[in-house]
Amino acid sequence: MPRRKLSNRDIRNIQKSHGTYYISIPIEIMRDLGWKERQKVRVRRSGKKKIIISDWEQ
Repeated sequence: MPRRKLSNRDIRNIQKSHGTYYISIPIEIMRDLGWKERQKVRVRRSGKKKIIISDWEQ
């Protein structure tokens, strides 16, 4: 897959596989947050058109 221009790096596509929707997160954001593969996260809605993804805390 070709790399996106720097001005379009935050633009992502929603994809579907086996009934589950997913979106890729830029590696720079993953590194800045210190998140790892298979880490549990919390997904919640904020208003009608926003979602918030945060670290899952017990």
